[in-house]
Amino acid sequence: MSQIFSLDDVRTRLKGVDSGSVGILPLEFRDVSLSVGANQLLDRLNFRIDPATFTVILGPNGCGKTLTLKLAHGLIVPSSGEIAWNGPYGKAAKRYQAMVFQRPVMLRRSVRANVEYALKLRRIPRRERHEIVGEALALAGLDRFAKRPARWLSIGEQQRVAIARAWVTRPQVLFLDEPTANLDPSATRAIEELLLRVHQAGTKVVMTTHDMAQARRMSDDVLFLCRGCSVEHAPSDEFFAAPRSVDARAFIEGRLVW
Repeated sequence: MSQIFSLDDVRTRLKGVDSGSVGILPLEFRDVSLSVGANQLLDRLNFRIDPATFTVILGPNGCGKTLTLKLAHGLIVPSSGEIAWNGPYGKAAKRYQAMVFQRPVMLRRSVRANVEYALKLRRIPRRERHEIVGEALALAGLDRFAKRPARWLSIGEQQRVAIARAWVTRPQVLFLDEPTANLDPSATRAIEELLLRVHQAGTKVVMTTHDMAQARRMSDDVLFLCRGCSVEHAPSDEFFAAPRSVDARAFIEGRLVW
């Protein structure tokens, strides 16, 4: 006989760590480098990602923003250095995080089924999945699209489905790689509002962007990368008002950084 869970039991199971326990943050990069052959892509990254804040990773194209997210999420391994998650759950940190890529990938099924798929992978009982998926669709403003084939939606709407699918498992950390790239202002605003709701619901958000105005709107703290190095990490008001590095000042002023 299969075990029957209450909805509260399921939510606790999805969170992975009880509210009274220590979570997987902070995340620390300690002298993390990444090389492919003779090409050094990242050079001794050192920074710490703390809980609670909304973190934005900024930097010029090719500086290593996406690679940094992939390293943090465990999709690639560093050539040297250490990536350390906190606490007793740190060794299984990937279970308590999720990542959304710049180009959303939709399964050939409805919006609801796309979101529900993440719960199926966690073996959440069917009777519990319906309400949890409903909460995620409501959070993302996708209720009216629930039965529509996900691939029929606009790219901005598909991105919201991808975020809802990632959030439905209640990750402690959500990584996003330029989630509003090439979207119009209306779609961008919808995604920004969704991410703020996700953050307010208790998930740590770490997001890359090339949009300076978006970084000012969304971030509590900014990690600035340049030439594959972690140049500066500071609270947003400090970073935008008085960046400490020459490269960060040039980037904020719109000057070319090589």
